[in-house]
Formats: sequence, C-alpha cells, structure tokens
Amino acid sequence: MEAISDLNTFAKILTAKGYDGYFQTQGAYAGKLKDSISEYLADNPKGIAKQDLLLTGYLQWAGDDKPRVECCMWVKYLNGKFFLNKMEVARKDQFGQLLKQEKLNDLSVVTAPKAKEAIAMVSDAPEQKAVHRQKRFSF
Repeated sequence: MEAISDLNTFAKILTAKGYDGYFQTQGAYAGKLKDSISEYLADNPKGIAKQDLLLTGYLQWAGDDKPRVECCMWVKYLNGKFFLNKMEVARKDQFGQLLKQEKLNDLSVVTAPKAKEAIAMVSDAPEQKAVHRQKRFSF
C-alpha cells in the first residue's frame, strides 16, 4: 500500500489512468474525482471526517436501457495522505442486476488498473462469429 501525500497527486494519477468521470464520495458530493473528495473534506471537520472514504462512479455508461460498468474504490485517509485499499468493478444490466464482478485487494494508486483494463475485466469477450460460406457447385 503506497501513500500519496496530497489530493492533487492522488487525483492526477487516477485521472491519468482513465478515471476521469464523475464520482461520489460517501454517497454524496458528486463531481470530478478531486472536486468530490475536496468538497467532502471541506464539509467535514478534521476530527469528524471518516478515515475510510467510499468513492463510487461509472466507468462505462450508455444510457438507462443498456448495461453499465460501476466502480467502487475504498480509500483510506490518514493525516492528509490517501491510500487506495481496494476496488470493486461490477457490470450490471439495465435493471441493476449483477452480470459480472471483480474485486481487487491490496492495491495502491500506482498498481491500480487503468479504467479500460478494469472495464475489460468485467466485459464479455466478443464472440467470434463463424463465417458461413455457401457451397457452390462448379460445372
């Protein structure tokens, strides 16, 4: 588990890995990753702020009637430093039913997969269709 000293560096690394969508911190404070966390920390005095933060967001969204990929990150916040503990990536159908899920433990910001890699972990491999050729008779 590797510590990142400040929020700017923490958010910069995750954004570079493709986690550039909107997130929620502790089920509220919607916004880009850095904005969401900083708004949460600003609203909660240092003594009250929880040490374990839950960040949730979508890695892939194509509309209400299509399957989506959700990401949950558990981040430990101690003395102004951020530690990425674990991550859960889940593919759900349009009704919220779980299709496939991957849980990643003992992570750091540096070892976390890129967003595209996380999506690939829960996506179905495209099935290759056999090419059906019509048989022809030669005269």
